[in-house]
Amino acid sequence: MEWYEIPLIIITGFGAAFLNTVGGGGSLFSVPILTFLGLPITTANATSRVALLFQNVFAVGGFRSKRVELPWPYSLYLGIASLFGGLIGSYLASTVKDEIFSKIFVGVMILSVFLILFDPVRSKGPEKLSTKNQIIGSILFFFIGIYGGFVQAGIGFMVIAVLSIVNNLNLVKSNYVKVFAAIVYTGVSVVVFAYQGKIIWITGLILSIGHALGGWYASRWSVDKGEVWIKRVMIASIIAMAIKLWFF
Repeated sequence: MEWYEIPLIIITGFGAAFLNTVGGGGSLFSVPILTFLGLPITTANATSRVALLFQNVFAVGGFRSKRVELPWPYSLYLGIASLFGGLIGSYLASTVKDEIFSKIFVGVMILSVFLILFDPVRSKGPEKLSTKNQIIGSILFFFIGIYGGFVQAGIGFMVIAVLSIVNNLNLVKSNYVKVFAAIVYTGVSVVVFAYQGKIIWITGLILSIGHALGGWYASRWSVDKGEVWIKRVMIASIIAMAIKLWFF
């Protein structure tokens, strides 16, 4: 690794963590840059999980410092469901070839663009946390965990869609639940990828510095700014991703 790559990786981590925490799509930003620096895409995908784990731990700390209330024990159910899904997804990702994964990743980028355009954030009225809604949410989080364990990129939009449509949570609370559950399935992914020898630890830990700072800052920023600014960041994300897709 060249010396000038270190600040680039940290800045990349901060930007990716900011996007991930307030909306989603940060991995669509960080993974391509890691591949640009010479990592095979499956290795970049695995290595980024180390940083994502740090990001989500610090983001939870940021939300707690702002006294945002976490729906409990529902958040625990979602975390457990995503854990089992993440175990399946990360195992699949650790066995797929780079050429196939590259094609899947491009498809994910396109899907993420449509998810943001759909704008699933429609929370109005009281929260829906009945037993029925919690069961539906937990089942959906199992499949989200599979996706998150496999590719991660754009998962934030899926999580926000589920929590908004199924449980009617606002964006701030949805983001809190999102980073809490992500600790679980990301932790499982790190274990699986480490066992498979897919992680470049030095790169992952350097990226973690940016992710930790970005996760902490973005969580507190999102509480202060509210839904209007979160939506603006999400719109900016889709424009950036669209440019990446269409022109690069």
